[in-house]
Amino acid sequence: MFSKPNKPQASHRATPSIIGTNCSLAGDITSDGEVHIDGKVDGDVRCETLVIGEQGGVTGEINAETVRVLGAVTGQITARAVELAKTARIKGDITHETLAVEAGAFVEGRFNRMRAEGEAAEPVKSLAPGESASSDEEVPPANVIMLGN
Repeated sequence: MFSKPNKPQASHRATPSIIGTNCSLAGDITSDGEVHIDGKVDGDVRCETLVIGEQGGVTGEINAETVRVLGAVTGQITARAVELAKTARIKGDITHETLAVEAGAFVEGRFNRMRAEGEAAEPVKSLAPGESASSDEEVPPANVIMLGN
C-alpha cells in the first residue's frame, strides 16, 4: 500500500579508461569497454572501443570493435569499424569491415576488408601449371575515364 513504485534503473555506461598525455605504458591493455590513449603505449591493445588522440600513439597490435585514430599507430589494426582522422599516422595493415579515412591521413600499409557475418567467400579457381587465368566466360568491358594530359 505504501510501497514505492519500481523505478527503472538507469543504464550505467562505464567510464572510459584513459592513458593521459603525460603517461607512457609498456605492456598490453585489455578492456571490455572504451579506452582513450592520449599518451604512449608500447604493447597490444584489445578493447571494445579505442580512441587514439592526436598526441597519442600505440606501438603494437590493436583488436577492437571500433577504432578511431587521430594520432600514431605502428602495428596491425583489426576492427569492425575503423576511422582515420586527417591527423592519423599509420604504419601497418588495417583489417576492417567499414572504413572511413579523412583527407590528409597517412597510411603505410594495406587495407584488408573482412567478410561480414554470413557473407560467402568468393570461389577461387585453381589453375594447373601453365594454364592461363583467361576462361571462356565473357568478361564485361572496363570503363576507363582519363582526366588531364
